[in-house]
Amino acid sequence: MLLGIALDGAGWHAAAWREPGVVADRLFSAGHWVDLARRADAAGFEFLTLEDGLGLQAQPWNAVAGRTDRVAGRLDAALVAARIAPVTSRIGLVPATSVTHTEPFHLSKSIATLDFVSRGRAGWRPQVSPRPAEAAHFGRRTMAAELTDAAVTELLDEAGDAVEVVRRLWDSWEDDAEIRDVATGRFIDRDRLHCVDFEGRFFSVRGPSITPRPPQGQPVVLALAHARVDGRSPSSLVPRSDDSSAAVRFAVRSADVVAITPADAVQLRELLDLVAQESAAAGRTAPLRVVADLVVLLDGPDGEPAAERRARLDAADGSPLVSDAAIMAGSAAELTDRLTQWWGSGVDGFRLRPAVLPDDLDTLARSVLPELARRGLRTDPAPGTLRDHLGLARPENRYRSTVDEGVPA
Repeated sequence: MLLGIALDGAGWHAAAWREPGVVADRLFSAGHWVDLARRADAAGFEFLTLEDGLGLQAQPWNAVAGRTDRVAGRLDAALVAARIAPVTSRIGLVPATSVTHTEPFHLSKSIATLDFVSRGRAGWRPQVSPRPAEAAHFGRRTMAAELTDAAVTELLDEAGDAVEVVRRLWDSWEDDAEIRDVATGRFIDRDRLHCVDFEGRFFSVRGPSITPRPPQGQPVVLALAHARVDGRSPSSLVPRSDDSSAAVRFAVRSADVVAITPADAVQLRELLDLVAQESAAAGRTAPLRVVADLVVLLDGPDGEPAAERRARLDAADGSPLVSDAAIMAGSAAELTDRLTQWWGSGVDGFRLRPAVLPDDLDTLARSVLPELARRGLRTDPAPGTLRDHLGLARPENRYRSTVDEGVPA
């Protein structure tokens, strides 16, 4: 059973920052993220994800500011991942970045650099930015005030091209392109650097990258694939549309790991079937890992029952906790039972979203992961790359044969 932990501010409950175990004035410090990452690494999670966005979390759909009683503002996820890489040893690091307003060339070298800094533990979660207020930060394009199915398809098509360009740039240096021969004065073999020459609807990119091929060859790409249509989430890949398969279709065509958001065990099986159908339709043969997202709010560190804790937090925020993913409020034993049951449906693992950080993370580390290990469902990851943790082979470079077979690059 693969397990990831999703880190976001003080936690996934809007009132989490008010809890006594949260030091609110550290949320924008490096120490906050280093502390959380070390706890997650020691607990034995295979990977952690870092949320990001181009607008304040509490803002309405097309406004510059919303509620002022919730955490608003973020540090850059990719830069945070680079900061915590040297102080962690096993856990994969998967920052989210927008592909709507960020050029693929910049994204490719940012994530490749993270793979070097982390020694092969980098991942990447591409996400789109459909909000008009976010587009106004850049002034290069406009977004419609209402999100239609056609707009969702357009954004995801663009995202698919962005991921393809990034993957090609990662391959634009062959693994042995660097010679570093002082005696001959040759640092690189120019024949092993390749122009990607991508021409599409959204991008025209020549290449090659300025960053050598990452240690993993291709860092792991994780896509969040929504299927429910009942609201919007600031951390979403896209706000909901009536086409519940659009994001799944993008994910299976572009990602190595698909995160789904089932409401219950029945929908979990339906989503797994949908992923399989879309994979077959795309002709996908490469391995694909599927993890289910779950918001977790557990019994408090002082013994407060989860139901009472949730009610208290909801009252502090003035509204009930809602999410695109299912919410599990209960004991560590109840969560362990649910993970065991859902895992039996065929999902490869889970991405858990702690309601309060570090409290729920600590309960997961202390009570849930050890019990899953006792049941024989998982073991702590050994040292290695994120691909190693996920059972994904290092891919061959798509351009390698051009030199080996004597074809000009």
